[in-house]
Amino acid sequence: METPPPSTPPAAWQRTPISGPIRKIITGLALFLAICLIAVTGYVASGWQLDDSIYMVIITIFGVGYGEIQPVDSPAERALTILVIIAGYGAVIYTVGGFMQMLIDGELNKALGARRMTKDIQRLEGHTILCGAGRVGTILAQELLAGGKPFVLIDSDAVRLQEAQDRGYLVVSGDATEEFVLQQAGIERASVLATVLSQDANNVFVTITAREMNPNLTIIARGENPRTEKKLLGCGANKVVLPTAIGAKKLAQMIIRPSAENILDQLTTQSDMGEELGRIGLRFEELEVTADSAIDGKRLADIELRGNHGFLIVGIRQADGATTLHPPDSTQLAAGDVVIILGHGDEMPELASRFKSKRDKMTYRGVTIDAN
Repeated sequence: METPPPSTPPAAWQRTPISGPIRKIITGLALFLAICLIAVTGYVASGWQLDDSIYMVIITIFGVGYGEIQPVDSPAERALTILVIIAGYGAVIYTVGGFMQMLIDGELNKALGARRMTKDIQRLEGHTILCGAGRVGTILAQELLAGGKPFVLIDSDAVRLQEAQDRGYLVVSGDATEEFVLQQAGIERASVLATVLSQDANNVFVTITAREMNPNLTIIARGENPRTEKKLLGCGANKVVLPTAIGAKKLAQMIIRPSAENILDQLTTQSDMGEELGRIGLRFEELEVTADSAIDGKRLADIELRGNHGFLIVGIRQADGATTLHPPDSTQLAAGDVVIILGHGDEMPELASRFKSKRDKMTYRGVTIDAN
């Protein structure tokens, strides 16, 4: 096989070949049109009108049986009609065969692909089972692939699974909390299970089920609510990872000696750090306390969403210009204070509404929220 020049982009020299069924369909249609054109020309040459010739060709090829437009008496006309019947039927059958092959091949390839993937999973030993193909699951799968660690990805979302299959991952479709789904992923032979689903309750159920099915399995679970960590550990998880805690550790690496003002400026303006945190669903926000808001005059400890402290208050820039890092929960908020928060992106709109006046509606990143 000839190797293309290194300087030439792959798209410039590599073309996608036309599949066999499509080639048959195109060839069959081309032959059919050519036969019709030749037959019409032959009838016109025998003295027939153009419209009569077209009509005669159509009813002859498709066997309608309405009868001949004009008597076919001459040997030439009869020979032409016979050729039209044989060649026309052949072209139609060839074209329909291409369509049938395309349909059958598609279903057959799908079935064979699923069977091949099942066999590949059955051959795995000491692999990792990854439950969840969301943001965290996708990043984890990429890292496992780069590290040469075999794994099986479980998710119930068809779009995510198709994207994973396109990347060459071994996948299992279904709910990871179900035993038969974990069995399909080879949990009896696996060494590690990582459950990184977005809901803590689902991660708890997966942990309980997996621990019962394989007592020797190392289970790493994701937790959104810090209070879920004890539950996950109690259910059998060996380790629990909290995305908010990861963000806090990232902050600790940056907070060494700079002044508080510079630190807060760096946290909210550095794009590299923002991108890294965004990959695990976190981001920084500066939220200003508005007069007559739900938290005006309240303590930091009163900032709460559905009982879930799934965010970290990094610092406060007060109205008088003073800046405080890691303020205590007893710190009292006042109108004009700016609170620097690290939290989950999907919780920020509701959290931001608490900083606005109770009488007003607010727009956060294109979403209108009632602050009442």
